[in-house]
Amino acid sequence: MAIPKPQILIIEDEEDIRELVRYNLVREGFSVSEAESGEDGLKSVSQKKPDLVLLDLMLPGKDGLQICRELKQNNSSSNIPVVMMTAKGEEGDIVTGLELGAEDYVVKPFSPKVLVARVKAVLRRNAAPVSVSGEDVLRVLDIVIHPGRHEVTVSGKPVDLTTSEFGILHFLARRPGWVFTRYQIVDAVHGDDYPVTERSVDVQIVGLRKKLKKAGENIETVRGVGYRFKDEG
Repeated sequence: MAIPKPQILIIEDEEDIRELVRYNLVREGFSVSEAESGEDGLKSVSQKKPDLVLLDLMLPGKDGLQICRELKQNNSSSNIPVVMMTAKGEEGDIVTGLELGAEDYVVKPFSPKVLVARVKAVLRRNAAPVSVSGEDVLRVLDIVIHPGRHEVTVSGKPVDLTTSEFGILHFLARRPGWVFTRYQIVDAVHGDDYPVTERSVDVQIVGLRKKLKKAGENIETVRGVGYRFKDEG
């Protein structure tokens, strides 16, 4: 029995970009549908339930941010991953989109290979639900995180972290490759030993990198947006 192809919906008003994206996705084995406007995109999502939505931010009528908001607020589509396609200089919109629930973004003009790689990475991560059990041990690259014991080791050697540092590391490492804004990190981490604010996130990231030494390079800065943990893939 043939394995069904992942369904990708492209919401983009520029025909040449849609065709470029569609061509490269189909060549990589995806099934692709298209929508020229946000309104048509919402209808297509409700009818076809795609596995992922590629969403342009600059759309006629409802813009991409409004479409993303509606997708993430609707129970029937909230779990469908969204990858934003943005123009240079839209850092503020990128941050807003991520905070609305978008999983990733690519900046135009983009390499088709990079776009396809991002789509595959998001689908791969979305297929592996994150367990939040306090007893589950998380192993990422050469870092082992044990939430139940509040322990972190790097290449077998223990690393002493504050409550907030531990929380930030655990939060980022659970979703390698996903970009999180400072606000999202603050919202997820509430350290009782250090007041977690958007500004203090930067300070604690510096401290984390220092304590993790070489492994600290796995915590990447996404300029103008926030931070992410390096993707193994």
